Amino acid sequence: MAKYSKKSGEEVKKAVKKQKKGTLKSGKTGRKVKSWKQAVAIGLSKARKKGAKVPKKKSSKKKD
Repeated sequence: MAKYSKKSGEEVKKAVKKQKKGTLKSGKTGRKVKSWKQAVAIGLSKARKKGAKVPKKKSSKKKD
């Protein structure tokens, strides 16, 4: 069984394409996205909001 749906893959593809073109902006600040990793994260986030099958975000673990 696949972890990600086709729709989520399409969203990521769109985000990476926009990032390469230089038109992808980040959240509230609206700054240009420079890294492809950030573009992938934005694509997955948008897919999640649209209801596509995407695994939950990993939460950071605090060190003792």
